[in-house]
Amino acid sequence: MARPSARFLCAHPAHLIALGFGSGLSPRAPGTVGTLWGWAAFLVMQQWLSSATIGWVILASLPIGWWACTATARHMGIADPGSIVWDEIVAFWIILWLVLPGGLLAQVIAFGLFRYFDAAKPGPVGWADRLFKPSGSGSDTRWAAAGFGILFDDLVAAFCTLLVIALWRAW
Repeated sequence: MARPSARFLCAHPAHLIALGFGSGLSPRAPGTVGTLWGWAAFLVMQQWLSSATIGWVILASLPIGWWACTATARHMGIADPGSIVWDEIVAFWIILWLVLPGGLLAQVIAFGLFRYFDAAKPGPVGWADRLFKPSGSGSDTRWAAAGFGILFDDLVAAFCTLLVIALWRAW
């Protein structure tokens, strides 16, 4: 399956989550669209939830995302489909949660840095991207590793983004 449809999105709860509630269906730059959706969702969460509660939402989103990414990748038959954007969403939530309160400029810089690390995959992000790529049979273990890998490289990209921001602030 090259690109999932709206029908696929609604066929299973895991698809809805992994495809970023539809943002992953974008025909162009689904990772960027998913990150933008995550940014908007975070700003909405900030209106209703405390920082600590957002932290708990992020923590819960990781195993839920692992499950959703694993199931969706398995159903699509692709180890790391570009339409799966939950990884971008939760990774960007972590960045915003740790960077805010910051003004719009800080958020735009965080967005740009994260998209750079996620798309270009320099150094440790490329390593993390390759680390859990499945090989061999289509076992559940293979797909669980693929689902974790989908999240892992974006978590490393988030760490790199936060490291650059921390170094910039220290300088």
